[in-house]
Amino acid sequence: QVQLVESGGGLVQPGGSLRLSCAASGSIFVIYAMGWYRQAPGKERELVAAITSGGSTNYADSVKGRFTISRDNAKNTVYLQMNSLKPEDTAVYYCNADIASYRTYRSLPYWGQGTQVTVSS
Repeated sequence: QVQLVESGGGLVQPGGSLRLSCAASGSIFVIYAMGWYRQAPGKERELVAAITSGGSTNYADSVKGRFTISRDNAKNTVYLQMNSLKPEDTAVYYCNADIASYRTYRSLPYWGQGTQVTVSS
């Protein structure tokens, strides 16, 4: 059993910052890419940022220069530092990871439960 547990969401004023964390646990053999997606009301889920096991990163154009993704492989954790937040960043943020477990030894996508980020004055 593999689980992803997110934390760090909340309410913040425009221009503020938040840091999201996502920890993977369970019968993990190896974690490949990890990433953050978000879904605003009435919109499709979209990729925000992703990071490979080697540290290469990819960002949505809308967050470049404001958000930073990082990971701690020793802790099986991925982070999303969000600065200069805007009201349009309001969404439920989901953690995603491609993980091979000791049960299957195949890479499968796993999702966290989501954490709400609200940017409002």
